[in-house]
Parts: sequence; C-alpha cells; structure tokens
Amino acid sequence: MSVGFSGDVAEYYAQYRRGYPSAVLDGLQAAFALSVDDAVLDLGCGTGQLAVPLASRVGSVIGMDPEPDMLRLARQTAARQGLRNVMWVLGADSDVPALAGLMGRRPLGMAVIGQALHWMRHEELFQALLPLCRRGGGIAVVANGEPLWLQDSAWSRVLRSCLEDYFSTRLEATCGTSADDRRRYARALADAGFSDVREDTLDYRVELGLDEVIGSVCSAIPAGQLPGPQERSAFAERIGRALPSPPYREDVRVTTLIARTTW
Repeated sequence: MSVGFSGDVAEYYAQYRRGYPSAVLDGLQAAFALSVDDAVLDLGCGTGQLAVPLASRVGSVIGMDPEPDMLRLARQTAARQGLRNVMWVLGADSDVPALAGLMGRRPLGMAVIGQALHWMRHEELFQALLPLCRRGGGIAVVANGEPLWLQDSAWSRVLRSCLEDYFSTRLEATCGTSADDRRRYARALADAGFSDVREDTLDYRVELGLDEVIGSVCSAIPAGQLPGPQERSAFAERIGRALPSPPYREDVRVTTLIARTTW
C-alpha cells in the first residue's frame, strides 16, 4: 500500500516535518517502563522522526512504512547517527500479524504510531497488536499538532484559503488530530482489549519562517498532486504573496494516547 509519500514529498518530509519534544519521548519511556531489554515498533515510521530518537532508549526498534523512499531517508538518518539497533521494514498495518514470525518469542514493549493512524484500519490493527505486546507494554498513538492549514490563527486561515483555491478542493481532513478522532481511537483501543487507556498532552509554541511553512505543506501533498519542479517556485510565491510577513506563530499540542496491557 502506498499513500503517495514518495520522491520529492519524502524529501520534504525528512527536512520539514517537525520532530517530537524530548518530553514526549520521556513520557513514552515512563508509560511503558521501556529499557534496553525492549523492542519497539514504529508503525508508519516515515523518515524516522520517532524511530531514530527512540533507538537510544531501548534495545531495538523496528521502523515500518509502506513507502520505500521514506525508509531510505530514515535509514540514512540512522546511519549518520551511527545507530545499529534499528531495522527498517517495508510494510503496512495489514502486515503487522506477520511480525510475530520476525520477532520470534520476543514481545514488544511498545508499538507507537505517530501522525499516521488515519491511513490505517485502526480497529483491526489494535487487535493484531495486542498479542504482540508484553505485560505492561502496549500502544501509543501520537498526534504532533494540527495541520498548518487548520489552526486557529489568521495566517493559518489565509493559508487554507490559498491552498483550497489552488487545488480546487476543501481541506477538512484532521489527520487524526481532532478530539473526535482521539475519542474514536480510545474506544477502539479499549474494545481491542487494552485495559488501561489514557491521554497525555503537551503544549508548546514555535515560530516558523516562510520556507518552513511551504516545506511542511509540500510534505503533506501526495506525490501525484505535488506541483512539478517547473511549477513549484510559482506555487511557493503564491503562498508567500497570500500570507502576511513571517514569522508565523504556531501553538502545537502533542496528544498521546497510551494504551497498556495489564494481563
């Protein structure tokens, strides 16, 4: 399964998708009591924004994604940092049941899904992950802020209008970040058999430049819809003309659903 994050889109993703604050990683480690004895699965790992920093906190990480270009860039990042305990696997959520054979008898301390669950069949996925987790382990579903064009700020509303006009479509998908999304995922986790489900939040503020806004937008456009190399400068200029002068303040709320096994 491919969702269009290939080629130049993957390059934008690696460069402009924000990482996760260390406090979020600290929270994950504490919630599941992760140690060097644990294996962790990062499903929909992208270019490694979670898998790479987690690798220094656990015994091993499996980064799994359906896009070869994403995995190529994640592998390069891990290599630059000298990481030797990350395995990169081409696969989607439907391939999770096959991981049992790959892992042997070693259970997962945690399966983490960062801003990717909206591409997956989450009810079936949660059921497939439950038997792979050790006692006290489980699933973390992390949403790293709303899409730039759906935020409650004047510049975000201008960006949304500009993009909707350019692509002739309404931009309404919340990408798993809305309160309704989180409630739906929490119910599905409980229904799958996770008996300890809670949500943690972390708020922080950043200021973005125009290049960062444009790069982040391009990282979210499927490869088939991304303006071609000849049109990309005009696309960027169009956004720059529409937006007020930088910097652009962004209030980011990271929400983490923690679902643990207690059997």
